[in-house]
Amino acid sequence: MNLPITDRVIWTTADLDLFPDNGNRYEIIDGELFVTRAPHWKHQNACARIIIALGLWSQTTGLGEVVPAPGVIFSDTDAVIPDVVWASNERLSVLLDEAGHLTAAPELVVEVLSSGSENEKRDKELKLKLYSARGVREYWIVDWHKQQVEVYRRDRAVLNLVATLMSGDELNSPMLPGFTCAIALLFA
Repeated sequence: MNLPITDRVIWTTADLDLFPDNGNRYEIIDGELFVTRAPHWKHQNACARIIIALGLWSQTTGLGEVVPAPGVIFSDTDAVIPDVVWASNERLSVLLDEAGHLTAAPELVVEVLSSGSENEKRDKELKLKLYSARGVREYWIVDWHKQQVEVYRRDRAVLNLVATLMSGDELNSPMLPGFTCAIALLFA
C-alpha cells in the first residue's frame, strides 16, 4: 500500500505547548501555523475602543460578555486568538472548557487588521472561512489604516459581507439590541 507523500507539516494544539512565551501570537488554521508579533499601537487602541463600547453595552443589558484575545480551540488543527469576542450568557455557559478556553464559536468575533498582506489574507480569507464553518454569527473586520469596519453576518450557514462602514457611519447589530457605536470613535 502506497501512502501519499506530503511535505506539509500539520500543526496541532499539542505543538502550541512547545513554543516559548515570548510575546508572539501562535495560531493554527487547518493545521497551518501562523506566528505574529505584538500588534501596532493603533491596532491595540482600536481593540480597546471596541471592548469598551461592547463592554458598556453588555453591562447595561446583562446579555453577555466581551473579552480581548481569548483562545478559541475549535479542534486540534484549528486554534486561533481573535482580537475580541462577544458571547451571550447562554452561549458562554457551553463554550468554556475546564481550562477556560472557548471550544466553539462565540456569537461575535472581531479581528483588527495588522499591517501586511499575509496578515490581511489570514483575517479576510482564512479566518473568515474558519469562522463561517464553525458557526460564528457575526464577524467584524476592523481596518485602522482605512478607518473602516466590514460587517459579515451569517446567512444560510455562511458569513456574508453585509456592510462596509466608514467614519461617518454607525456600527450596530440585530444580534445586539440597542448597541450602537460611531465608527469614528473607534479610530479617534
